[in-house]
Amino acid sequence: MLKVSGKSIITLNINGEDREVAAKPSDILLYTLRNELGLTGAKPGCENGDCGACTVLADGWPVKSCLMLTVEAIGKKIVTVEGLENAPIQKAFVDNWGFQCGYCTSGFLMVCHALANIHPDANDHVIEQWLQSNICRCTGYEEIKDAIKSIMAK
Repeated sequence: MLKVSGKSIITLNINGEDREVAAKPSDILLYTLRNELGLTGAKPGCENGDCGACTVLADGWPVKSCLMLTVEAIGKKIVTVEGLENAPIQKAFVDNWGFQCGYCTSGFLMVCHALANIHPDANDHVIEQWLQSNICRCTGYEEIKDAIKSIMAK
């Protein structure tokens, strides 16, 4: 078992690259990504796991980085929106107007990217269940559904 006290140098795999960061046991992944690594795609929103603006992938599964301690990411492959690098879902969001103000977009991109990889033949019910993990305050859900469906159809 890893024991971390005070500030320790730990190695995280972020977007396919091992990165060293100084972290305290109480640091959350959201702020380590933003403040220590300069990866600002995950957004602070509610900071209690409700809105999904901070969603990243941990070993391919969407997680709220505001609820994950940085030390919990040790040994996991973390992917942020910066790590998608022209994934089909990004173009689908543009083509289907899957964003409005854009604040929630990175979190939705991560959820939709994971959904397409984990359930490539998801039906409407599964898509709606997955999209419930994120909040769009501009009510762009229909366009987001259209975006995910457009890449699943291929």
